[in-house]
Amino acid sequence: MELNHLTLTYKKNVAILTMDSPPANALSSAMITEMREVLKQLQDNSEVHAIILTGAGRFFAAGANIKEFVPAMGDYNKGFEMSKAGQNLCNELEAMTKPVIAAINGPALGGGLEVAMGCHYRIASDKATLGLPEVKLGLVPSFGGTQRLSRITSIATALELILTGKHIDSQKAFELGIVQLTVSADELMSTAITIASSFIEGNSMQSITRAVESVVQGYYQSISDGLKRENEIFGELFLTSDAKEGVQAFVEKRKPQFRHK
Repeated sequence: MELNHLTLTYKKNVAILTMDSPPANALSSAMITEMREVLKQLQDNSEVHAIILTGAGRFFAAGANIKEFVPAMGDYNKGFEMSKAGQNLCNELEAMTKPVIAAINGPALGGGLEVAMGCHYRIASDKATLGLPEVKLGLVPSFGGTQRLSRITSIATALELILTGKHIDSQKAFELGIVQLTVSADELMSTAITIASSFIEGNSMQSITRAVESVVQGYYQSISDGLKRENEIFGELFLTSDAKEGVQAFVEKRKPQFRHK
């Protein structure tokens, strides 16, 4: 498909999806729609084993396109639909069964931070700033930020960041657990690729995808439902040729040759 707001490149089995809408990679409705379509294609592409999401230029993503809000003021349905589209994007990112890494290269604000929080793993460069400043517009985070931030950190921390609307640097984001790693800007993409590779190289995609599913979906379920699905997944993997190969390779003390089947 033709991409107007994104670029897509590949490094072996890792897809690098870059938000590319100068000057600030604002999450317009058109970009959101395009990203959702690309994510579906990447999910269905058996050659793609992991995904890195980043931004072009100085920004990761500065948030929603506020200019689109102006004609929608006074219309509940338009506001609701804008929020729903952003939530759908973040939900679909989180529901990907291939590891998705946010490589936060610059400011990730509002919807930009919410998109990053929808990813499974977050790395921030020393040039990144993060925040949910929607209250300064008389609004609230609406792409899932009020829910994910409290789950990633705590209710108290989420309320502090949301109610003040303040920006924090990458080191503070690391201390709060919003990002898992901070690196220099020059090291960001190479580190993201290394981490993506560590998730998938030498592993069966049969087990990788099911592990992601079990952890992410189980997080929102009761412990009993999550454990039940874990039981089912383990049994399902016993039917795969990769599990048979992995166990046999362990017994024979050799490197497994997975076919991802």
